[in-house]
Amino acid sequence: MIENRNTILAVILSGIVLLAWQYFYNVPQMEKQRAQSQIQAELAKQQPAANTTTPANAPPTNAPPAPASNAPANATAQVVDRETAIAATPRVKIDSPRLSGTISLKGARIDDLSLVQFRDTVDPASPAIVLYSPSNTAAPYYAEFGWVPATGSTIRIPDQNTMWEQEGSGSLTPTTPVRLKYDNGDGLTFRRTISIDERYLFTIRDEVSNVGNAPVTLYPFALISRHGTPQVSGYYILHEGLIGYLGDQGLQEYSYKKIDDAKTVSFKVTDGWLGITDKYWASALLPDTNAQLQARYSSNLVGTIRTYQTDYLQDAQTIAIGGTGSANARLFAGAKEASVVGINFPIGGLAGYNGQLSLNHFDLLIDWGWFYFITKPMFLALDFFYRLFGNFGISILLVTVLVKLLFFPLANKSYASMAKMKSVQPQLAALKERYPDDKVKQQQEMMEIYKKEKINPIAGCLPVALQIPVFFSLYKVLFVTIEMRHAPFFGWIKDLSAPDPTNLFTLFGLLHFDPTQLPLFGHYLALGVWPIIMGITMWFQMKLNPTPPDPTQQLIFAWMPLIFTFMLAGFPAGLVIYWAWNNLLSVLQQSFIMRRNGVKVELLDNLKATFAWKKAESKT
Repeated sequence: MIENRNTILAVILSGIVLLAWQYFYNVPQMEKQRAQSQIQAELAKQQPAANTTTPANAPPTNAPPAPASNAPANATAQVVDRETAIAATPRVKIDSPRLSGTISLKGARIDDLSLVQFRDTVDPASPAIVLYSPSNTAAPYYAEFGWVPATGSTIRIPDQNTMWEQEGSGSLTPTTPVRLKYDNGDGLTFRRTISIDERYLFTIRDEVSNVGNAPVTLYPFALISRHGTPQVSGYYILHEGLIGYLGDQGLQEYSYKKIDDAKTVSFKVTDGWLGITDKYWASALLPDTNAQLQARYSSNLVGTIRTYQTDYLQDAQTIAIGGTGSANARLFAGAKEASVVGINFPIGGLAGYNGQLSLNHFDLLIDWGWFYFITKPMFLALDFFYRLFGNFGISILLVTVLVKLLFFPLANKSYASMAKMKSVQPQLAALKERYPDDKVKQQQEMMEIYKKEKINPIAGCLPVALQIPVFFSLYKVLFVTIEMRHAPFFGWIKDLSAPDPTNLFTLFGLLHFDPTQLPLFGHYLALGVWPIIMGITMWFQMKLNPTPPDPTQQLIFAWMPLIFTFMLAGFPAGLVIYWAWNNLLSVLQQSFIMRRNGVKVELLDNLKATFAWKKAESKT
């Protein structure tokens, strides 16, 4: 059919566009980012490390704390490994079920954090994911809290070089907070109480006691600082960089390049949060929802090292003689688990920190995308079955069945219409013989047959059209959610979010070379077992239909399974498993409907005809 032919051509062209986009844009972008990261790492080895983010002098009134200065605080400081940097200052240990690390008593920074439940690779013995690292390391990343004096004030305020003392002893655990103290010697005593829950939330309470001879005006601040441009995934469907939901200004996302161009952006908001996000991990400041904030994103150069910072400054507090001022802050530092972060959704949503702390759309820390109304329920369904069966691969299979059942009435109408179209194939063939040179007359007569038999020629496109949003939402969920990271299926699939690790071109491991490293076409020479299975099921689905009389259509139907096999080979294994399973269910469903409508199921006949044609061709 002409309509079907146009649809198929559109699908093929879309696949070609996707492949071209991947090869000519995504791959070069990722290579460029890798090269930039390598340059940054080399420069970091040669340059002194930045050691300051808060200003030595007071900022203007009602301005956030200044970002890193343009020169290192300590010109003799050199880049060292994490262990050396951690051992260089006295520290308080962090010991919680999901986080381990230390708090530096120098500056009272939270600058050493590892996620003990997540590993670099699928090997459980591989190193834990490192989130925060101290200054003087290759990639400093930390959170800092404190007070800023008013412009022109000479009050001594604790900064990044201040040595705090711990009141009492012991580690920071979910049941034992840590208390720190600093006396400036001029009548001000600063106390800080740091608590942690069993997941990824730090709560910080700062207090200042004034026993001096004059009132003091101070501004509470909090910041997250990251030095060096991190390597990102490089895909347009995922945001990595600076992020926040800032009151009525809504979601504000700045990629590293975007903030490099803007340098600084400021927001004056109430009920907001802000931070820095990676694909699976994030660090975010969560002030009180009623706090008035002067929030800011910034990008600066410290020597030759690019630094990124999100920070906020709260309203001034004037602390009278004999009085006390206080400020509360919260820090999320960890994995972007949906059950922890939360999901806003009318049915089956997850509270997480978003609901527990009444935060403003904190669930958008996970990049659900513009089509969140599809991706969120898709994830919730997958998560529901995972909790029942303990395997996300099985969950994908069950959700596919659920989607099939959900669209069963529409698909039935579609397949029934396709069955009727098959039944009128002899009439359509007769039209071509009757009007061989009159295409217009063929079209007119064909439409009359459709009208008489009550056939909708567009209905055949419906099953494919229904797959598109499901396919996209599942791809998005597999790509952005940490729950899918390193989630195994069975056999050789150890990570549903990664491509099938097997490869036809190495004879599935018998040949010890990597064809993907070959120039020009190497990127497409990664063809695993599941993509092959997917291609076979798609081929079966094509063979379920009669061979089209038009040579162009025959060519398209013949090549489409092979094209899709290569096109999906580099996609996450979970997505390929979904597509293969969906194809198989579609074959069974369409066969059942064809039989019910009295149309012969020609799958076996077409398969025999294909192999018979190939056999005859080989003899000639």
